[in-house]
Amino acid sequence: MSHYHLYAIGNALVDTEYEVSDALLSSMGVSKRHMTLIDTPQRAELLTHVQGLHARRTGGGSAGNTVVALAQLGGKAFYSCRVADDELGAFYTQDLQANDVATNLTHTQPAEGQTGSCMVLVTPDAERSMCTFLGATSQLDSSALHPHDIAKSKIYYMEGYLAASPTGLEAAIQGRQIAQAHQVATALTLSDVSMINFCKAGLDAMVGDGLDYLFANEEEAQTWCGTSDLDAIIGQLAPLAKTVCLTRGPKGCIVIQGQSRTDVPAVPTQAIDTNGAGDMFAGTFLYGITHDHTPIEAAALANRTAAAVVSQHGNRLTSAQMGKLYTDFKNA
Repeated sequence: MSHYHLYAIGNALVDTEYEVSDALLSSMGVSKRHMTLIDTPQRAELLTHVQGLHARRTGGGSAGNTVVALAQLGGKAFYSCRVADDELGAFYTQDLQANDVATNLTHTQPAEGQTGSCMVLVTPDAERSMCTFLGATSQLDSSALHPHDIAKSKIYYMEGYLAASPTGLEAAIQGRQIAQAHQVATALTLSDVSMINFCKAGLDAMVGDGLDYLFANEEEAQTWCGTSDLDAIIGQLAPLAKTVCLTRGPKGCIVIQGQSRTDVPAVPTQAIDTNGAGDMFAGTFLYGITHDHTPIEAAALANRTAAAVVSQHGNRLTSAQMGKLYTDFKNA
């Protein structure tokens, strides 16, 4: 009997989201649509540009959003991460607990320093550009792992952003080895184009000898494969995992399983903020997979929740919203 439907490891980040113009984004020198790592002086300088703007603060981090999505649908999740002994660290820990996500944070004393944070800059075209200060999560290591809980999970999920951290990458791969030793399915999200451009060796190590599930959006897939030809991309991605989900925004997603390819249509929506869309898709898909849905059904449900999260500001929905989306899906 599995303790958890999903065990994930990733960066603990508190998101602060701002609505900005393209002109302001340009003046800040931020790379649009992508994630950029920043240090303390850069963060201080960027904050001067958004003084006076309304800010929304939420728990974040890619895998953090994914485990919360699964838990809001009724799944059981465990999240390994690292925060500091500060106000943001307490906020992050309480946020996971409020969403019924089990975590190593309740078993360990947080370290001194600053909890990781992410400035999410949303432009009028709904694109999100992220400036990430890793803080304490840059020291995430294997001490955050709970091997017993990995062994008792259905799926072990790695966040591709960990490819940028030597100790985080080592921890993710160690967890993957534990999962494989106990016949636990493995999953990875490529996370961001910047990870592919600068940390591909780490991502290759996470893929290892093959995964059960791989998540990538179209831009990430094109960068990974070095081509925009869809057939060539599918041919290159298919060997990496038993099931590959290639998300394509308003074009829906493609579920790839060996030689099989299934297009799953998007749910029409007016996108306002794309922050968290991929995380939401992954969490919902993995909930579906662990709750007796086929990969195609799970992708169709994930398209619904992803459409809902991009139609509002913020990286998450409420449990009530998620519950209604699932009920509507089952009744459709």
